[in-house]
Amino acid sequence: MSRKTPSLFSAALVGPALAGSVRKLDPRAMIRNPVMFVVEVVAALTTVLFLRDLAAGGSDLAFSGQIILWLWFTLLFANFAEALAEGRGKAQAESLRRTRTEMTAKRLTGQDGRYETVPGTSLRVGDRVLVEAGDLIPSDGEVVAGVASVNEAAITGESAPVIRESGGDRSAVTGGTQVLSDAITVRITAEPGSTFVDRMIALVEGAARSKTPNEIALNILLAGLTIVFVFAVASIPSFARYAGGTIPVIVLVALFVTLIPTTIGALLSAIGIAGMDRLVRFNVLALSGRAVEAAGDVDTLLLDKTGTITLGNRQATAFRPVRGVSERDLADAAQLASLADETPEGRSIVVLAKEAYGIRARDMAARNATFVPFTAQSRMSGVDLDGSAIRKGAVEAVIAAVSTRPLAHRGSNAALAYAPEAESEAVAEIRAIAEEIAKGGGTPLAVARDHALLGVVHLKDIVKGGIRERFAELRRMGIRTVMITGDNPMTAAAIAAEAGVDDFLAQATPEDKLALIRREQAEGKLVAMCGDGTNDAPALAQADVGVAMNTGTVAAREAGNMVDLDSDPTKLIEIVGIGKQLLMTRGALTTFSIANDVAKYFAVLPAMFLGLYPQLQALNVMGLASPQSAILSAIIFNALVIVALIPLALRGVAYRPVGAAALLRRNLLVYGLGGVLVPFLGIKAIDLAVSALHLA
Repeated sequence: MSRKTPSLFSAALVGPALAGSVRKLDPRAMIRNPVMFVVEVVAALTTVLFLRDLAAGGSDLAFSGQIILWLWFTLLFANFAEALAEGRGKAQAESLRRTRTEMTAKRLTGQDGRYETVPGTSLRVGDRVLVEAGDLIPSDGEVVAGVASVNEAAITGESAPVIRESGGDRSAVTGGTQVLSDAITVRITAEPGSTFVDRMIALVEGAARSKTPNEIALNILLAGLTIVFVFAVASIPSFARYAGGTIPVIVLVALFVTLIPTTIGALLSAIGIAGMDRLVRFNVLALSGRAVEAAGDVDTLLLDKTGTITLGNRQATAFRPVRGVSERDLADAAQLASLADETPEGRSIVVLAKEAYGIRARDMAARNATFVPFTAQSRMSGVDLDGSAIRKGAVEAVIAAVSTRPLAHRGSNAALAYAPEAESEAVAEIRAIAEEIAKGGGTPLAVARDHALLGVVHLKDIVKGGIRERFAELRRMGIRTVMITGDNPMTAAAIAAEAGVDDFLAQATPEDKLALIRREQAEGKLVAMCGDGTNDAPALAQADVGVAMNTGTVAAREAGNMVDLDSDPTKLIEIVGIGKQLLMTRGALTTFSIANDVAKYFAVLPAMFLGLYPQLQALNVMGLASPQSAILSAIIFNALVIVALIPLALRGVAYRPVGAAALLRRNLLVYGLGGVLVPFLGIKAIDLAVSALHLA
């Protein structure tokens, strides 16, 4: 989903932006934009000269006054673009700020469950708090005990609750979200004022935004061009004196302002801010502008399988009995063995038995049931009841248990050995079923009652819906997708084929992920990584674009330079599109800015030197009414074009997945040729208006 923001020119944004335009005239703020700072310096200088001439009763003050007025308008319009971009971020920040309330916390004081009620602001890293149904989570943390349904709508905008549980990659919780069911114990991981929401607010307001390398490079280019034109304009009075005439200072200033790239200089900052703002509206928090730019040039996308490509928890999808056992009997035994199993896999077995065969949970206390927990040694769990023992677990562990003795259960001290020929048929069938499931990318879970093998439960990593089509779209954009997983190659190949990725890396350790990213980067490729687990953190930190899932661990969210609040790995399509929009918008407006200077030269240069060199009248191809009208029209157009381009700067150039050559041709045709033609038409129209109103 995308986050709603006020429309571009709504009153809620325009009013504060107008006030911000004036505040940004402070030279300490303007100096961050070299081009507009120089415009401010010459505007201030000509204003002082105008006031001097006004006091002395000078001539032609009306023309000078209009030029100066439009110089200040140029500055205000440039500031307005930046303030409007910032205002959209602040509007989103305000909606986030409203989610924060003064909260209290149930801070645990010992191991016996006792707690004290304290203000949420007093919590420190390492504190443990109890959060029950209906409570707000007081600060960022990770679940260390329990499982609960959590409403994260205040952060993600999605109304559907999510499950948060201890001991996995879905343990991270965010301050301000609400627990809807059950109770969890949360260990606090953030100091007051540095929570995830606090960081979001600061980032969308632009407080933590720094210029990206490309932006810095473009600023240097614009500053260099400005310096060149300073010297060029400064040399003109000497040529004028050589020709036996003079050129007024106000005309020189007008020439200088129309020569330098004021259009892109005015909009550059707004373009960068708007790029990050567009990501926020798609529920992606960019922790740096550099990441947004890099996203526009990504070549390879690495995705962790569990929780990123798949839902993250294996789900029971089928009961596969051996011959002589019905599916219902297998489902009944598997459900009984799973009633005390609070893992997602165990819960899914209970649900599947209920949905497929109508088998409901029973009152186990009345049947004197004793549940057997899973251990790493036995690799099985189950239940003893009614003189019978039911177990489920790893295939070889269950086979080993029933092949040597009946499963131990309460009241049974019997021991029974099975001859190999008696066990071979059932064991062979179980192993065949398990191998078939494994080849298909699933996980087999054997079930036995006493000394009899009943069959296998098919557990499967569920691939997220629509992900195959999204990966196909990434492929059309020229991005190669690689799935990374700790699974064996057979399982990895099956999931990769179902998801539609281009390649996969199986049995991957954190070191393997790092090595793969570094190999890709050594070949000159930009790499994006999506992940959610602590073991993904090193790779997220190494990647050029590290997109951490919001459902992931604190370590993953800290390592990435983007956080996807919707935890949708295919969101990279939007991220790449916005990154490309940012680069294309900057390039398009730079092309337009430089191209439209050509038209302004044809307006201003002949007007300046017409009195000295009448032959320059041939260059007045626009047929402008007079030298003064030409200069004033060029200055007015120079200011108004900034306002006209603000919507394009903030919304971005539309991106379509086509080749680089096609994009370049379109860019040159639309913004290069258009940048030449539009000023000719605009300056001529303004000249007609200026002449009709006798302003020059």
